[in-house]
Parts: sequence; structure tokens; C-alpha cells
Amino acid sequence: MDRNREVLERLWPTDGKLALSAEAEHEMRTEDYVLEMPQSGECIVGRDKMRAMQREYPNPPSIQILRITGAGDHFVVLGRSDYGGEIFYVANVVEFSNGRISRETRIYGSPFPAPAWRAGFVD
Repeated sequence: MDRNREVLERLWPTDGKLALSAEAEHEMRTEDYVLEMPQSGECIVGRDKMRAMQREYPNPPSIQILRITGAGDHFVVLGRSDYGGEIFYVANVVEFSNGRISRETRIYGSPFPAPAWRAGFVD
């Protein structure tokens, strides 16, 4: 199995039980790690800042990983996050450098009802 994929599966297991701490995640990231969140316009630069943000996070969501796809240094992690009853689907574009996560771009979307006109096309 791809070593980078193994890193992601340790970070975000598909059984829904996040086992790592901010400290363990810190070791999986490059020094110059970048997290971008386009919807809020936030950009966290540096793994030390990311760890500090994680330590201060007031109520982390529960996360269900739906799928991890990719190979080599580029992956996409799809998940469902529950922020105390407020649900967001997450597409996380993950890039690696030398076996560590160097960049993530997290895109969040709220669920919405499907339009009636598409009902005939959906399984």
C-alpha cells in the first residue's frame, strides 16, 4: 500500500474513530505546512500554528470518512462532519512532500434537498 495513503488512514480512519492527537498529527506535517479553507478565507501556515489551533479548538466535530482516493503525493479525502447537529460534507485535497502532509485545502458544503426534476436519474 502507498505510504502516503497509510498516513491518511492513520490520520482519518474510515471506522469513524479519530485516534490521533494534535501532537501526533504535528509529526505527520511538514514544517512549512499550509491549510487553506476557501469558504472562510483562512490560511494557516506552519505546522506549529496548526497544532496551536487544534489545541484551542473549542468543540471539535465528529468526522465520518466516506472515501480516500488518490496516489503518490495527491489525495482527496471525502468526509461528513457533525458540529453538534450542524452537518457539513468536506472535500479535503491533500498534498504530500517527502512522506509528510505539506498542504491541505478543505472545502465545506452543507447538505441540501435534491430537486424533484432529478429524481428519475437517481438510484
